[in-house]
Amino acid sequence: MQLDMAADELKSVLNRLRRAQGQIAGVIRMIEEGRDCEDVVTQLAAASRALDRAGFSIIATGLEQCLAEEGRTAADKDRMRARLEKLFLSLA
Repeated sequence: MQLDMAADELKSVLNRLRRAQGQIAGVIRMIEEGRDCEDVVTQLAAASRALDRAGFSIIATGLEQCLAEEGRTAADKDRMRARLEKLFLSLA
């Protein structure tokens, strides 16, 4: 399954991933500086949420494309749905 995202969806996912990348860099810095545990965990949770939201957005796009494609058999759609469900649950 190849992901074909619209420009606005792609931009949104990339922004989330870049935000998570910055947050993870911040967590590393905070740990190296010996910052308060609560602050570190709060920042780590924010990075985790950003990654989850990017993943959910990608899966939602894939599901939407899968269901919209014509010419697929019911069995093909069921297999694709099962694969996407497995991906979704891996993030949950």
